Amino acid sequence: MSRMTPGSVAATLMGAALGLGVLGGCTTVKAGDGQVAAPSGARGPSVGAAPGVSISGDRQILHALSRLTYGPRPGDLERVRGTGLSAWIDRQLRPRTIDDSATEQALVELTTLRMPISEALREFPRPDPKLRAQIASGEMSRQEMLERYPVEKRPARIAVELQAAKVVRAVTSERQLEEVMVDFWFNHFNVFAGKGDVRWYVAAYEREAIRPYAMGRFADLVRATAHHPAMLFYLDNWLSARPDFTVPAGPNRGRKAGLNENYARELMELHTLGVDGGYTQKDVTEVARAFTGWTIDRPQTDGHFVFRPAMHDTGEKIVLGRRIPAGGGRDDGERVIEILARHPATARFVATKLVRRFVSDTPPSALVTRVAGTYMSTDGDIPAMLRTIFESPEFFSEDAYRAKIKKPFEFVASAVRALGGRTDAQGGMALARASAEIGEPLYQAQPPTGYTDRGEVWVNAGALLARMNFALGLASGRYPHVSVELPALVAGADPSVPAAVLDRLLASIVADQAGPETRAVLAAQLREPQITRLSPDDRGPANTDVAKLAALVIGSPEFQRR
Repeated sequence: MSRMTPGSVAATLMGAALGLGVLGGCTTVKAGDGQVAAPSGARGPSVGAAPGVSISGDRQILHALSRLTYGPRPGDLERVRGTGLSAWIDRQLRPRTIDDSATEQALVELTTLRMPISEALREFPRPDPKLRAQIASGEMSRQEMLERYPVEKRPARIAVELQAAKVVRAVTSERQLEEVMVDFWFNHFNVFAGKGDVRWYVAAYEREAIRPYAMGRFADLVRATAHHPAMLFYLDNWLSARPDFTVPAGPNRGRKAGLNENYARELMELHTLGVDGGYTQKDVTEVARAFTGWTIDRPQTDGHFVFRPAMHDTGEKIVLGRRIPAGGGRDDGERVIEILARHPATARFVATKLVRRFVSDTPPSALVTRVAGTYMSTDGDIPAMLRTIFESPEFFSEDAYRAKIKKPFEFVASAVRALGGRTDAQGGMALARASAEIGEPLYQAQPPTGYTDRGEVWVNAGALLARMNFALGLASGRYPHVSVELPALVAGADPSVPAAVLDRLLASIVADQAGPETRAVLAAQLREPQITRLSPDDRGPANTDVAKLAALVIGSPEFQRR
């Protein structure tokens, strides 16, 4: 038998991957620029179109598993078929009824997940400014400083452990829909874990402001994020004060402060009304005035919300035509949240984002209208809006089936689940790095928009190669503390018959949903030495490389989509 070099394996796999991407309708390569974009004939319901033909039977179950979870595991189809799809969806909508203690046990070693902000600030101290001066002057090397602050005592550990926890939960949690919604809402109310003091606040932000309300009421999410030190710091509202305010004490004593409109603008544009929500620049200013004095108490030692009356603009405000009387104090901000959360534009904006996440990159307007109606009639009840989506003909339409391209994190988690994989916290860290290498570093979206939920952003030639490299590494067991169950996936298939192994992998990984173009591209690889482990001179039976063949199936358009 000949020995295959890593380069020849990569060349074969990349050639197959590009063939799969183009032939399968997932992507189109543009000549000359190396970009891969959605083809002009890509499926997806038009904005105003009525739902077309509905999917049925096992395809309904597979569709629900691909949208409400991070992808089906081996046996999930049969389990949902046994309980009934409606009953399974109902249970996912009520996550507290699902025992998830095994997942929580897997996270015990990630101690920063449970730390109050004040404890995190104590456990991961800032470097002494004097040491920075010594580095600048050459008295101390950077390596000497790093030795004084080992990795386990640096605040970056907080984000690393949060990333690991996100992966572990996505792969192993039984409360899959809740995990999908925690990701969705964090992205909606995004903060960047690398900005200043947010490094110490980010784990508490998800734990305190996002996770408890992810399956609750939208207004509670707005309120919790508005009060949280992570959001106050990220969008600079902690510095916002009435125009004539002078800092009375501390290192900035005597400094003039003023109005900061960052949070007010993003609250309306990104969190509630949407960019076309009917507000004006005057509304932005009035909302910013209402939130003056919402700040952080001792941000480098305690880090909790406080309202400082001395910083607050006490005058009357007019927001979206609604009068907020003078002298309201902290309640000015609370009143703004109430006005925005109950606004019809907020209902439509939130409904549009939910329908985009669960149905199509081009949300059907009729469904958006119905979900917005549910928002208004239930006071923003999130499970009620989700139920409206999941029970809609648009959700189960042929146009919606596999119409969404997975984001890098979704791809990573779904690949592990599809291969029957397991991971612990250390494996979660490795998989989080893989997500970053493919293009989505977790909790690292710098703009307040977060990561996009539209497929075209995630599809290009470099990303396709990165996904294929990840698939090969995963299937080959190269990620520490991550195990996959390839033998179980191909049980009963004769390894000397590559076609039989491929058939089992297609049945296990994509539920036999591969199209004829994908099958043709994959079948063409069955003669390659990297798959058969035979040289041109070998006459013996093949010894199918299951890992490489599984990687090709994971790289298929059918698996790249959900």
